[in-house]
Amino acid sequence: MKINMNEIDIKNQICDICRKMWQLGWVAANDGNISVKLGDGLFLTTPTGMSKSFITPDKIVKINAKGEVVESADGLKPSSEIKMHLRCYEERGDIGAVLHAHPPAAAGYAVANRALDEYTMVEAIIAIGSVPVAPYATPSTSEVPDAVAPYLHEHDALLLRNHGALTMGADLITAYYRMETLELWAKISLNAHLLGGADEMSRENIDKLCGMREFYGITGRHPGYKKYPEGSS
Repeated sequence: MKINMNEIDIKNQICDICRKMWQLGWVAANDGNISVKLGDGLFLTTPTGMSKSFITPDKIVKINAKGEVVESADGLKPSSEIKMHLRCYEERGDIGAVLHAHPPAAAGYAVANRALDEYTMVEAIIAIGSVPVAPYATPSTSEVPDAVAPYLHEHDALLLRNHGALTMGADLITAYYRMETLELWAKISLNAHLLGGADEMSRENIDKLCGMREFYGITGRHPGYKKYPEGSS
């Protein structure tokens, strides 16, 4: 059941996730960004040029669908990657939150230009499926949204070549959990390859696991499971 949250609650949640990302070592200095879609067509986003460990609710920036500032404190500006976030919302009506970070293991795959496309771990198969690497794009430019757009209709988790990772969900907690799943899967996959290689599951078992998404009420997109909620774009 979806919980209705007011704007203050959402800002507090953004700050909580920011601190978690920093504590986990997914971001350093001013890395990473978060955005959440509000019900009135506006968005909340982390400010640019600020460590995620220092962000407080009063520093969250409110913007419109064009990326224009509607409300901010002390002249703060939205994340420099807001174009990427807005493209995600534009392409998919079911997305309510977007998270970008540099978790070390997943970012390692992005730097190596290696997709996480082996179906080897039960939880990752159910939650996100294969994770492609979007082509390199210069940060903060329109190249980034153009690079990720072709993958958005089948994936809720992406690797950004030589950059980091991107996850999305119907709400911020879902987007955050997907980043957690992605990073853990990357760590496990790396260990498996150090041990001689990952052992992929059978097509039959993969299909069974993908089918469990409906049983668990998992929203979003999956490259191996094409049943999407009615009305999602």
